[in-house]
Amino acid sequence: MMPARRDDPELDDTLVERAQGGDAHALDTLIRRHYELAYRVALGLVRDPDLAADVVQDAFVKATRGLDGYRGESSFRGWLATIVKNEGRSALRSAGRRNESDIDAVAPIAAPGSGAAERTILRDEARRVRAHVDRLPEKQRLAVTLRIDQGLSFREVGEMIGSSEGSARVNYHHGITKLRTWLTEESA
Repeated sequence: MMPARRDDPELDDTLVERAQGGDAHALDTLIRRHYELAYRVALGLVRDPDLAADVVQDAFVKATRGLDGYRGESSFRGWLATIVKNEGRSALRSAGRRNESDIDAVAPIAAPGSGAAERTILRDEARRVRAHVDRLPEKQRLAVTLRIDQGLSFREVGEMIGSSEGSARVNYHHGITKLRTWLTEESA
């Protein structure tokens, strides 16, 4: 028997049924399975690591309270991401920080064993790309980051941004095209 994948919707459905029946361990498992995804969605919206953590906490509280209302019409991941997205937008309205970002929060990306010069170049390049990603409209930014950072399918991205699979593809394509254009113009 193969181990369950982290994004296995059948396992999610089983865990949801158990959690709806009062199984605290099943609820804890759902939270652990989807915390990273929820955090990435929140961070993609609010662009502040601390605020993103608060958004995720609020979203999980809301999801836990509303779990009996989950009917399985979409994937649990999509349902949860919608709650995270709504909580993130609410936090942005409350904080009045719609376009603010903390570019220093971008973690450096370096290959093992690379020298200080290479790490510095990679860190600077990551900051440069992240700054341009932050300029994208919300749906394009989310489509690009969810597809690249999380490796989600276009169907899953569509569920999370509240659109169809086709619209998710279009948002991703337009986002990548804009990024390439901006990065090329900057390098010229």
